[in-house]
Amino acid sequence: MSGTLIEHSDHWVGYLCLATFLVCLVIASLEEITRLRKSKPMILSAGLIWGLIGWISSHQGTSAAAEAAVRHNLLQYAELMLILLVVMTYINAMGERRMFEALRSWVAANGLSFRRLFWISGIGAFCLSPLLDNLGTSVLMGAILLACSGSNTRFLTVGFVNVLVAVNAGGVFSPFGDLTTLIVWQQDIQTMQGPVGVGQLLLLAPPALVAYLVPALLLQRGVPAGGPRGTLPPVKTHRGAGVILALFIATIATAVFFQTLLHLPGAIGMATGLSYLQFFGYYLKKTHRAEEIGVGDEERLGGPVPLERKSPFDVFQRIARVEWDALFFLYGVALSVGGLAYLGYLRLGSSLMYEQWGPLAANVGVGFASSVIETIPAIFAVTAMGPEMSLGHWLLLNLAVGTGGSLLSIGSAAGVALMSQARGAYTFLSHLRWTPAILLGYVAGIATHLWLNASLV
Repeated sequence: MSGTLIEHSDHWVGYLCLATFLVCLVIASLEEITRLRKSKPMILSAGLIWGLIGWISSHQGTSAAAEAAVRHNLLQYAELMLILLVVMTYINAMGERRMFEALRSWVAANGLSFRRLFWISGIGAFCLSPLLDNLGTSVLMGAILLACSGSNTRFLTVGFVNVLVAVNAGGVFSPFGDLTTLIVWQQDIQTMQGPVGVGQLLLLAPPALVAYLVPALLLQRGVPAGGPRGTLPPVKTHRGAGVILALFIATIATAVFFQTLLHLPGAIGMATGLSYLQFFGYYLKKTHRAEEIGVGDEERLGGPVPLERKSPFDVFQRIARVEWDALFFLYGVALSVGGLAYLGYLRLGSSLMYEQWGPLAANVGVGFASSVIETIPAIFAVTAMGPEMSLGHWLLLNLAVGTGGSLLSIGSAAGVALMSQARGAYTFLSHLRWTPAILLGYVAGIATHLWLNASLV
């Protein structure tokens, strides 16, 4: 971290900052109950913590160090926000071109049994989440299950648990699959065995697959016999849908190229990739036909924005519809955790966990904690600590936090989104029934990583 660390962990200002963060984090985790968006308390937390730091720093003559620290945190957040903004814009653009609606219609039209639908949705979620991110994939697969379930509550419960485990496991080996993985990759962490880059993260694919398949094999016992009734009308994608998907893949490749070969922030490559969509959007607008009706907006992640029914494709409308609540929640967490690190709390935590417990026990413990406090604060806390670990242990941390977020339905944003999609059918308590099976997969995934990647640990 830039700037000089200031020790106030045993000062009343430090206690107040820590209490502020914990209270706001609890309020944010109760979003499903309070209907208060999680970004609001976390933005308040960031402002109060750095306000208190600024106040005591001005009295002690250390304002320059505090300013350097907060600017460092802002820079890290800005890079993350830019990457996420581009990813969400592409997902919204594909939704506007009706790609997800067409996929949902195809699945519903094939007369699948509940068991086949269970495996198709789970494996599909595992394969799509590294590309579309776990939140976007969970929303898509949740919509497919709702459309195909025929109001079978028993199947919805098992199917949603299966999807949550799949998207969280699938996101651990791709920087674009999960926010936690993106945070680790964006930090450009260096170890004795090399950086934690895209190639190294791919080593987590086999353990992640095990972490999904073990609970899935147990979950399938709860799938009811028979199959759904009824179908959806066929849906055709709008012009340019396939091109936008290809441009999204090219954007990810550009970001990886900037990060690994040019040694520049991946955010620059992602922003460059956004220009691909902008130029293609210009082409779509210039060649727009009046009969192209913009429907399928329900698949996009953002809130409602008034649109003309026959308006041409507009990339800035896609940007307007990104999940701003998630972006500002990330801002609040990043700045709050950075403030606690500046006060010395994360140094204390690192000393206790990574020096006394050891990295193996510490990372497994952080994975368990992520199911309660959500994955993003957990991973931000550890990266802010900056413990000295081998490449294998950094990979273990990412695996543990990603798959540990599935132990409870509130452990990740994907779980909260699924609960809001299927109110009553998929709840915290219905998920809790399958936590032992998910825990078995969590342990099996970690054991597989320690076995396959033993040379890196």
